[in-house]
Amino acid sequence: MFTAADEQFMQRALELAALGRYTTSPNPNVGAVVVKEGQVVGEGYHRQAGGPHAEVFALREAGEKARGATCYVTLEPCSHYGRTPPCALALIDAGVSRVVVAMTDPNPQVAGRGIALLQQAGIEVQTGLFEAQARVLNPGFLHKMQYQRPYVQLKLAASIDGRTALKNGASKWLTGAGARTDVQHLRAQSCAILSTAETVLCDDALLNVRADTITPLESGSLRQPLRIILDQKCRLTGLEPLFLQGGNIILLHQQHHHWPELQLPAGAKVQRHGIILGTDGRLDLTAVMAFIAILPVNLLWVEAGAQLASSLWQQQLVDELVLYQAPLLLGPDARPMLQFAELTEMSQAPRLNWFDIQQFGDDLRLRAKVKGQ
Repeated sequence: MFTAADEQFMQRALELAALGRYTTSPNPNVGAVVVKEGQVVGEGYHRQAGGPHAEVFALREAGEKARGATCYVTLEPCSHYGRTPPCALALIDAGVSRVVVAMTDPNPQVAGRGIALLQQAGIEVQTGLFEAQARVLNPGFLHKMQYQRPYVQLKLAASIDGRTALKNGASKWLTGAGARTDVQHLRAQSCAILSTAETVLCDDALLNVRADTITPLESGSLRQPLRIILDQKCRLTGLEPLFLQGGNIILLHQQHHHWPELQLPAGAKVQRHGIILGTDGRLDLTAVMAFIAILPVNLLWVEAGAQLASSLWQQQLVDELVLYQAPLLLGPDARPMLQFAELTEMSQAPRLNWFDIQQFGDDLRLRAKVKGQ
């Protein structure tokens, strides 16, 4: 069905799509390649939400050479008017004769309509080339479309014996510089970061993106994920370093609780919302996730202490575990990575699917999807 040349050009489209991983949120990463008589005449990728899509960049570069050409694209061309016109119509107007699509778009506004428009215009369309690789590019987007809630990545750092800090709370630095830089790269790919007032206060956490190896927006600045902080008792004052970094912040407090005025620096963009309490007397995490689900958040990065991590884990709200494991042994009195109810049968233990293991300096990064999530 597909030739070796088709595979070569689609592979290039996938490589281009990955270039937008730090800047496209909340839009999906998409790449496109226009080929005429075996030669690449145009390339493009979606660079930033609100800007041109991948096909538009590729068609601009191809110019008149697009007529009669083949376009390889990692996601079905859109068929609706959003902040930009439909890419399916752009391909029709450019006169391409064939379009090869890695995967159809699960967005209900598209969902096969882009392909139908192309076919109605007499353009040959083939789908499914490297679909699995295309899906890997956009876990958050696909998850949000399917389940109407964000894909939750829980980040933890632990010793070999599963401890996150000494008994006295000391944990800096459990992992090395290479692992911490990698955290920056994964943060930068998220739509939002979820944490707690406890983490902000105890660690002076900034929870922002600051690595100079991350691709900036067209403005030259780094795209900062939305920061969502659980601050049930209104402990944050606005004077913490968190509020000096720019970017949008949402503070989630106890509903109907008196919220004291914040002492915010000039230009700080902060919203406050009330969340009901759960049966444990803490903010109801199901309600928190329902609130986040209505935001433009596809990929949610969780970076906090054991209490929030354990609660999310117990309530089956984690889709992926990102574990940085340091070559250390901290002993049985050190603080555990997660806490949950005692298990009495091995069959009760949650099973994970490891899908990526890499080494950064002396540390390992292990990524696993939670079965059934």
